[in-house]
Amino acid sequence: MKIIYLKALSSLIMLAIIAGCGFQIRGSADFKFKTLYIQGANLSLLKPLKKGLKSNSIVVVENKDDAELLLELISESSEQRILSLSGGGKVSEYELFYRASYRMKNPQDELWSATQEFEGRRDFSYDDTQLLAKQFEEQRLLDDMREDTVREMQRKLSAFKLSAK
Repeated sequence: MKIIYLKALSSLIMLAIIAGCGFQIRGSADFKFKTLYIQGANLSLLKPLKKGLKSNSIVVVENKDDAELLLELISESSEQRILSLSGGGKVSEYELFYRASYRMKNPQDELWSATQEFEGRRDFSYDDTQLLAKQFEEQRLLDDMREDTVREMQRKLSAFKLSAK
């Protein structure tokens, strides 16, 4: 009986700590539009972007005439650079870069917004005796930077000013 009481008490204390520190579950963004048309390059961030938009009740339409906002995906690239070498001249650290660019516009406007660019950078240690693990780590870091880009794009989209119709 005492153990159940202690578990319940510790659960309540943990809930109070979490609530007291300001933690809250990420809610949906406040978008000023309900439909979006995506054009341009077929980038690897397209699928997670559509998933994030769908979770915020934004419909990605197939016809630009049906959209309240247009998004053009311009480019993305990733790059790996040697950051440091060991005493024996072998690579011991790499630096990863991920870049993506896009722009937005209202369908009735002639001009696009300025091109928005996102650049992420991560460092990771390298050991050629753990090749598969390091390849997985590199891919995970690139995926994380891609997810950061999608979140940044959603923030920019939610802040984009729609012109009066």
